[in-house]
Amino acid sequence: MQPLRIAVMGAGLIGQRHIAHVLAEPETQLSAVIDPAPAAREVAARAGVPCYPRFAAVPAAERPDGVVVATPNQLHVEHVLELVAAGIPVLVEKPIADSLAGAQLLVEAAEAARVPLLVGHHRRHNPLIRKAREVIDAGRLGRLVLLSGHAWMMKPDDYFDVAWRRQLGAGPVLINLIHDVDLFRHLGGEIVDVQAQTSSAVRGHAVEDTATVLLRFAGGALGTLSVSDTTVAPWSWETTSGENPAYPREDEACCQIAGTQGALSVPQLDVWRYPGPRSWWEPLERERLAVAPEDPLRRQIRHFAAVIRGSEAPLVSGREGLATLRVVDAIGRAARQGGAIALAA
Repeated sequence: MQPLRIAVMGAGLIGQRHIAHVLAEPETQLSAVIDPAPAAREVAARAGVPCYPRFAAVPAAERPDGVVVATPNQLHVEHVLELVAAGIPVLVEKPIADSLAGAQLLVEAAEAARVPLLVGHHRRHNPLIRKAREVIDAGRLGRLVLLSGHAWMMKPDDYFDVAWRRQLGAGPVLINLIHDVDLFRHLGGEIVDVQAQTSSAVRGHAVEDTATVLLRFAGGALGTLSVSDTTVAPWSWETTSGENPAYPREDEACCQIAGTQGALSVPQLDVWRYPGPRSWWEPLERERLAVAPEDPLRRQIRHFAAVIRGSEAPLVSGREGLATLRVVDAIGRAARQGGAIALAA
């Protein structure tokens, strides 16, 4: 089979990672970079492909087989709608949109046009998460009772020199914690209500720098999530999973899942169980599960190609991205209004 022609829209940090993986994957070839910024021309030149300021400028004869959209959150709706109207499959970075209304519009448009729409919750593609899901599905933890996750990090001040990162539609809940929310849905089941508090006391931006969240799952389990981009701490997916070599790795956990028969730490994949009677008077035993590491962004691009060819169904469809965004939206409303926010079934 001929490699699929994939364009990347948005040549920022994550866009450049997608470009690298499209170039490295035998089933895909990079057809173009789409971005009006002057720096994007340099990125495209290094990759040996043309650069276009917008999708409409791509010649009809050069239209790609698929497009990765890695533009700022506020532009996702505009860009994805344009691609769907052209009949081109899309892998859009998370969040699917910066509002529920926008996300709903994208999902409905893609479904009506029968155009594949995937959302870049790439951690689901990580072998660590696939193994964690296997442990849970096999019943090794019993009935799930508690899930706890941390996303504590320190973003340098110059990270916020990019204006949109300080404005509504950004913030660590929508940029970072949404990944953890999606994983909790993937591992723990649907979330039925949330409570939350947020703070911008340290950075003073229009968006939060810190948030804590309480979750209730449909199966009866409870969960806690917290995020801050202004803390010195080793407990985040970025610094514990080894997924992105740009981040120094720490031998710590960022997530714990506990049930009636056992517990699991992530990303170590330590399974804790009682070899005999289940009692706090008895010693626990630990089993560390082995898994072969692989970059989930690479697996995601390979999966995108398979979806375009029609050999696989989307692992994270537009509707899955919308469902995760509903939880994040409820977190924002809970923080503003107080009390629990129920999610529609």
